[in-house]
Formats: sequence, C-alpha cells, structure tokens
Amino acid sequence: MLLNRESSGERWRKRRDGKEKVTGELQYLTDMTAEGMLYGRVLRSIHPHARILSLDVSAAEAYEGVIAVITHHDVPGLNRFGIATPDQPALCEDTVRYIGDAIAAVAATSLEIAEYALSLIRVEYEVLETITDTDRALEESAPRLHPQGNVLHRTQVKRGSTDTALANCAHVVHQVYRTPRQMHAYMETEGGLFVPEEDGRLTVYAPTQHGYKDRMQIARILGWEEERIRVISSPIGGSFGGKDELNVQPYGSLLALKSGRPIKMHNSRQESVRAGLKRHPMKIEMKTGIDEYGHLVAHYVRIVADTGAYATLGAPVLNFATEHSMGPYRIEHVDVEGVSVYTNNGLSGEFRGFGGNQAIFAMEGQMDRLAELIQMDPWEFRMLNRRQQNDPGPLEQRILQTNGLEQVMQALTQSKLWQRKLHPSQYYEQDRSVEIMSGMSEQKSAFQPPWIKRGIGAALAMHGAGLGYGIDDPAGGRLALNEQGKIEVFFSYEEFGQGLIATLEIMLIDLFQCEPDDLSIVIGDTDRVPHSGSSTASRSTTMAWMALQRLKTPFLQSILTIASEISGVPSEQLTTGKAGIWLLSDDLIVVDESEPVITYLEIATHMSIAGKSNELIFDTEFAYPTTPDAVVGGHYLYTYAAVAAEVEVNTLTGHVKLLANYHTVAAGPVINPMGFLGQIEGGSVMALGFTLTEDAVMNEGHYLTKNMDTYLIPTIKDMHTSLEVEAIEDLPEGDTFGPRGIGEIGSVALAPAITAAIRDAVGVWVPHLPVARELLIQPIETWQAERVSPR
Repeated sequence: MLLNRESSGERWRKRRDGKEKVTGELQYLTDMTAEGMLYGRVLRSIHPHARILSLDVSAAEAYEGVIAVITHHDVPGLNRFGIATPDQPALCEDTVRYIGDAIAAVAATSLEIAEYALSLIRVEYEVLETITDTDRALEESAPRLHPQGNVLHRTQVKRGSTDTALANCAHVVHQVYRTPRQMHAYMETEGGLFVPEEDGRLTVYAPTQHGYKDRMQIARILGWEEERIRVISSPIGGSFGGKDELNVQPYGSLLALKSGRPIKMHNSRQESVRAGLKRHPMKIEMKTGIDEYGHLVAHYVRIVADTGAYATLGAPVLNFATEHSMGPYRIEHVDVEGVSVYTNNGLSGEFRGFGGNQAIFAMEGQMDRLAELIQMDPWEFRMLNRRQQNDPGPLEQRILQTNGLEQVMQALTQSKLWQRKLHPSQYYEQDRSVEIMSGMSEQKSAFQPPWIKRGIGAALAMHGAGLGYGIDDPAGGRLALNEQGKIEVFFSYEEFGQGLIATLEIMLIDLFQCEPDDLSIVIGDTDRVPHSGSSTASRSTTMAWMALQRLKTPFLQSILTIASEISGVPSEQLTTGKAGIWLLSDDLIVVDESEPVITYLEIATHMSIAGKSNELIFDTEFAYPTTPDAVVGGHYLYTYAAVAAEVEVNTLTGHVKLLANYHTVAAGPVINPMGFLGQIEGGSVMALGFTLTEDAVMNEGHYLTKNMDTYLIPTIKDMHTSLEVEAIEDLPEGDTFGPRGIGEIGSVALAPAITAAIRDAVGVWVPHLPVARELLIQPIETWQAERVSPR
C-alpha cells in the first residue's frame, strides 16, 4: 500500500481530537487549574558535581505568600525514583551529581513569589571534580559518582573467534562513530496539577507514558499504598520517551501533601532542558571484515553510552543498542561489548528508537564502507549478507519469522528514488521533459550551480518491538457496553500525538460495524483502566489489537444472546451495527432496515434494571510476546524498514538539504493509514534533526544550548520536499499478533541513508553526528574545475 497525503478511503478518518488540537481548544494536563491552587517551583543545583555542606530554607519559609517549602527531610518514603533502577534522589541529601538535581521545592500563591522564594534559599557547596568524559569516568582514579562506581551496566555478545577471523579477512573496515545528545523537544514541557482530595487520596494530572508506573513510584516516595493515588495521564503534548520517567511528579505530590492545597507545576523550556532527559550520546567503535567475495565474516563492536548522573533507562537502552549493533545480517564471528557510564552530564534516557538509532547508524555505515571497498552496489552487498527467513535473531534467539526483510529490500530496489540512483541520466531526462512541458526553462532544469551536489543513499533496519525477554511487559484491556449504551474500551495506554484514539476507533468499527458515535474510549486513568502496560517500545497498537481479538467473541456472544432474549429473534440471525443490533439475511449481510432490532441503549437499560450490567463487562490479561530463549532483552517481534534519501549538498556552506525520502515498512496490516503516514513522517523529521542539526551541547557539565533559540530542530523549510511511504502488509499464514507498531521504525534508519547520500554527493564519509558542515565545504577551485553534473 502506497501512502501519501492525497490518499483517501474509509479508513482515512478525521481524528476525534483533531479539531480541538488545531484550534487550540484542547485542554492538556498542563493547562489545568484548580480553585485555591499554589504554584510549585524547584531549586536545582548550580554545580554539576558538589557536596552539600549546608541548606537553609528559613528565609523562604518566612516570606509572605510562601505556603510550603520541602527538602529531603520532607520525603516520608523512598527518596529515590527511576523506573528500572531507582537511584535518583527526589530531593538531594548531601551530594548533587548534575545541574538538574533538585535540592528543595516551594509552593506559593503566585509563580513570581515562588520564583523569588527560590532565591532566598541558601545552599553552601563544596565543588567536586566534574566527570564529563566517559573515558575519564572509567579510569580507576576517577571519583565514584555512585557507591557501586561509575558503570551502570555492561553487555556482551560473543560467538566464534572474532580476532582470528578479522586477521584472516580479505578486507576490514575500522571506524569510530559518535552520536549526539538529542532533545525530545516536545511542545508541552513537563508539568501537571496535583490535587489532595478530601478523602485522603491524591489525584495527579501529569503527562506520562505509563500512568501505573508513575503511580507506583509516587507511592514509594510518599510511603503510601498505590491505591491512594490516581494518575490521569492523557492527553500529552508530545513525549517521544522523554516523559516515561518521573519529572515534576515527586515535587508536586510532596508539596500538595505538605500544603494541603492543589499544586500546579510547569517547567519553563530552560528548566526542561536543564533537568529533562536526552538521547544517549554514544561512541561506537566497529571493526567489520569480509572475505574476497563480499560475505560478512567477523564483527567487533565496542559501545560506550553516556547515561549521565542517574540510571533512568540506561541499562535497557544499552541492551537494545547491543542487539541492534549487528543489524539484520548473517555474521559468523561476533564480539560485541557495551558499557553504560555514569557522568556529571545531563540525564540520558528513553528516546524514540531506544538506542537503535545510534547502533543502526554505525552498522549501516559499515555496510556502505565495505561495499565501496570492493566496488559492489551497496544494496546488492546488503542482499548478499541479509538474514534469511529461518535465521534466528541477532542474539541467536528464536524470533517470529516473517518475510519482511526481503520484502522491504525488494521494494526499495523498485522505488523511483533508488532507480534514479541506478539510472540517473534516464530519470533526469524524464524529469527534465516534465519540467519543460510545465513551462520551466530548459536552461534552469538542465544546470545546477557547480557548488551544489546531489546524492542518493539507502539504509536498512530490523527493529525489535516490546520490552524484550526478562522484562515485565504486561498487556490487557477491557470491553464493555456502558450504561449510556456505548461500546466502551479501557486501556492504560496514553495519547501523546501518535493517534492512538483514532486507531482504537478504527479497530472497534472494524470489529462491530458500528459508528464513531457508538463508541467510548477510556485511556490514561489509573482509577478506570486495567493495567495494560506502557505506551512505549512500539507496542500499543499490537497489544490493543490482540486484546480486542480476545474480547470480541465473549462480548458478541453475550450481547447477541441478550438481544435475542429481548427481541425473540434467534441470536444467529443478529449482528452488531450502527446504533444497535441488526437483522442478518441468509447470506449474512445486514438487512437494509431503517432501524436496528434493538439499540445498544435499550440493551444497557434492560441490563441495568435487571441489575446485570456487570455481565456486559469483559477483561483480558496477557503479556507481550517474547522469545522462548532466555536472552535478556532479546526480542521476538521485529519490524523491518528500508529507507532511501536524496540530498543536496552546498559545498560553499556545507548545508545539507533532504530533497526526497522513501520508506518501505513491513509492519503487518495498516489499521490507521493517516496515523501510519504521520508516524513515519514525524519520525523521519526527528531523525533529520538527529542527523544534521541537533545536539544539546554541554561544557563541563553545563548546557550551552539552553533554549530553542540555540538548539536547532528542523522546521517546515528543512523538511523533505518529497516523501513516499510504502506499507507492506503481508504476514505469515496463522500469524496471531496482528499489526506491528511503527512509532519508532521511521526514525531509526534515515541517518545512515542521509550520510550515504552525502558520500554519494561529495565523496565524504561522515562518522559523527550531527554532520559537521566544515567537512563538506570544498575549495572554490574544486568545483570551478568540474563539469556540471546532470544530477
């Protein structure tokens, strides 16, 4: 299926939240207010590494309008948080480890008073050595940032005899790749509203990707039972992984308890930069060897990830990068080691792609360099070395076999963009003819300025979905007919722009042939929804689809039986449809009647009067599919993608412009075409920034890029002028897992495709991101002496 903005059809529905979003009417959680609320602000460290010698909050407490001040002494429970490894203090006791560390927080009657109160708090520090380089952090003489040292996590994959095999290879490419500290750059910064209820409970309105995990962590900090806390976590103005971890929730919750009043917190952009998560910067060294025929023989990898001051999800991110550093290729001899290192830099955590972006950039770079070394077409080289359908996964684990890898590779070779690379003169003449017929001058279409160079490159990705073996990955859901006569679903997933609500709506309409007005969709409220897991790791669509497949039969059997009892029509002659239950004809087609046999509301009312409403509520619990092999972090379901990119390089300025972008994705049936296209396009724009412009630059533990005026995310003028997305919907016969998530796959392979295109254009290999313009600037005499290329 070819998807583009001009596509149409029954599934191309307007999003329920679309009008509210584009008109600005939608109330996000950070827009909320409450009567009598206070404003919360956090005092953060001014040093990236220091010992706290004294802390005096008395002046702030005495200031008029300040209602509550908290320090670590006010934390009744565990003064730590972190989804995987709770090692980050909610409020620091004696040591600060990065400039985002929280020392105290205040609640006041106005934001201005709260801000001023922070200036009244006196902190005396003893400045310690700042560790900003991972190599220094790993030295024996380096200060220990945590009791166990400066290593958060190590990974290792070894098979064969890599050193010996490399020594005997016909060709070896040795390269060190570096990737940037990328910001999530969501429009809605971290914040929320924290309301102490009259019954002694706490309601938290704060954006997160996992309300139940937030509830668990807040309960630990407060020393409460989880059930005393209600977390409402949607809608979210962007996350991309950056709100998967706690941010303002500890401070809003503690201030609400101490003051007894609602607390509103909302980070400024600068505070979001200072304290928020970033993509892990990585240094990846690779030595990859082939035989004289181009077959991959040996692969040596060393990954060093800067996780910053605290763990967050640094360990799982490293696991994922390790798994994906071998790519979708057959390699007999493998030696991979990874280490995630504590430093005094800003926090690194979950980010769309989850370590795959960094690893795939490096691995695909190796493939292009090796192909050029033996003068083989880079795509033919990949075809030669690709994993076959019955091969195990990168960690030698059993995986669900599909033909997705070969399908995306074949699709890319047939794409217009790749054909233009293979036959540039032929396609140039076709395009030129169209331009002339359109009224463009022949001279304009025939010549580019000599300093403008164009190139085309491609890359391949095999991306695991779900959390992987050994990590708790629950799923489930609830389906009911509610008292208002609506078919209602409940999931703990979140809507943060990806179009989850629209996708659920389409699924339900497919299952029950009903209309949007017949539906109620409940998400992101721990008091109302079952625990169906996190909205992360490209898992939500798959898990929602599987849950509804499990719930469909018992729901239909029950509702049709009840409709039959009320109407007297045999249940086998009935089916669900618009507004209620309809009569089937002999050929199982809905009879064209003006009204249903009985409406959903009539059924709901009947069951309510009979005190049997619970008979129309159905739950399911299961877990995300995992490999049966005990390989921690190993995935079972994979999505495959092939990406081609055409760039234009200005060798006067070093500026790179992405002209055209082709993605083919094998992810099973397309449920929501608009959402599918939006996710791939959005992911590719995020990858464009990762490749060309984005880096949260730090110097001695301090951010130099403190705001969006110096941190350069792509704008509409930087985006591709041509995007083509081809969805491959085939799944093996008997596949029970349905559509695969595509939230990440659009972001993981564009970087190596762009750098391959840059190589094609100007002959420069780019090992470090973002691309340094000075690498691409050529002396004037270089292009003055060249003939103008027809491309």
